[in-house]
Amino acid sequence: MNIELNPDAAQTLKPLPPPEAQRLRGADLCQTLHWLAGARVSATALTQTYLDAIAARNTELNAYVALNPAARAEAAASDARRAKGKFGRLDGVPVAIKDNFDVAGLATACGLPGAHAPAHADAHAVARLRGAGAVILGKTHVPEAALGATSNNPHLGAAHNPFRHGYQAGGSSGGCAVAVAAGLAAVAIGSDSLGSIRIPASYCGLFALKPTHGEISTRGMIPAARRLDSVGLIARSVHDLGVLLHVLGGHDPADPRSRRRRVDLALPDWEPGKLRVGLLGDPGAFGIEPGVARAFERALMVLTHELENRCDVGFGDFDLPRARRAAFFMIEAEMLATHARAIADPAHPVSAEMQAWLAYARSKSAADYVAADRLLDAAVVAARRMFEQVDVLVTPTTPQTAFPLEAPLPDNAGDFTCIANLAGLPAVTIPMGMTLDGLPCGMQFVGPPGSDLRLLELAEVCAAALDTAPGYPCGQP
Repeated sequence: MNIELNPDAAQTLKPLPPPEAQRLRGADLCQTLHWLAGARVSATALTQTYLDAIAARNTELNAYVALNPAARAEAAASDARRAKGKFGRLDGVPVAIKDNFDVAGLATACGLPGAHAPAHADAHAVARLRGAGAVILGKTHVPEAALGATSNNPHLGAAHNPFRHGYQAGGSSGGCAVAVAAGLAAVAIGSDSLGSIRIPASYCGLFALKPTHGEISTRGMIPAARRLDSVGLIARSVHDLGVLLHVLGGHDPADPRSRRRRVDLALPDWEPGKLRVGLLGDPGAFGIEPGVARAFERALMVLTHELENRCDVGFGDFDLPRARRAAFFMIEAEMLATHARAIADPAHPVSAEMQAWLAYARSKSAADYVAADRLLDAAVVAARRMFEQVDVLVTPTTPQTAFPLEAPLPDNAGDFTCIANLAGLPAVTIPMGMTLDGLPCGMQFVGPPGSDLRLLELAEVCAAALDTAPGYPCGQP
């Protein structure tokens, strides 16, 4: 997708030499903050470097659907704050926002056709980012209505995986993953309802966190299903996720689902090597691709010390695939209400696939919705029982790697990631290497509610032991 900044915000800076620009865009958040603090680079020059890369590569990758015309002004304001010695935790960091979050002055289209009015105010998460000094680069690609685990959109085209053009970036936060993996944003903020931030992270070799339900307010984010939704964080290191969680987390009195109790900040008696680690039995039962299964087995071998005390666990007689289908029905049902006006617009019709999903939801009754809701209650109970036996559940993030854009979505794409959403649990994904065909895959850690920082500590230790983060294809300029 070809997008342009406001022509009044024309480039005035001389571009950095390509090797320096590529090094800046390939750095993680913490390295970027170090360079900004040491005046190695200004926020203005850093932002311009990202905007140059977006201008050069977005037509190829389709990561962004809109840019923030005030990005350069925000960067200049950040430099002014630093000069005065009064700056925020993320001051000057260029950030991408998924296009289902309100950003004041920009439309929130959520992947739907037609004209959309600019938002009057920032979503809570966006306001937290601005309060910490971040520079908002723009809005990233989503599938239609931000629904689905692919990066396809019949109105916008597809977002392409930076590791292999023409392949899926995953969804529905695929644009976020493309932006971070390709060096078009330092970090990105997306959403996660059944795996929407972790599936793209797995396909694109990134780190991502779906927090405990309610830990980060979703106010100002267009919902998929409020019971399942979380703000999702995606970055190039586990430590970056922790920084973002500290900035974005905390109680929001205007959000009825926001948690009053913060996640555990201490890590008492939870040391790698002493954890009770749960594995979901025979990987073959989940239809895992051989390449992903081999990578998972290899990772477990490397992590013999970190994940030493292992046992097979399950959900008893709880039917996980049935619960996933029930959750998707709840999303379809809420979509009917959330997007009623857009769906009814004859001048800008939604796709036949979207119409079929919504027709299915219309065919169901209130009793069907209640039954689905109760099935999710059963998922919470099943998860509680499982975490009486173990401290952490470890799985592949996805049963497969990225696949061609024209290929159908595998039915099991969200079978591992949905566990956390069904029961409101935190989950982290890290890269666990590349398969023999050269595509990334991820390892997921799921914990009990409130264990977000414990999971991040474990994930960081495991990521360091594996040392399998890919060389991100940041490219030129």
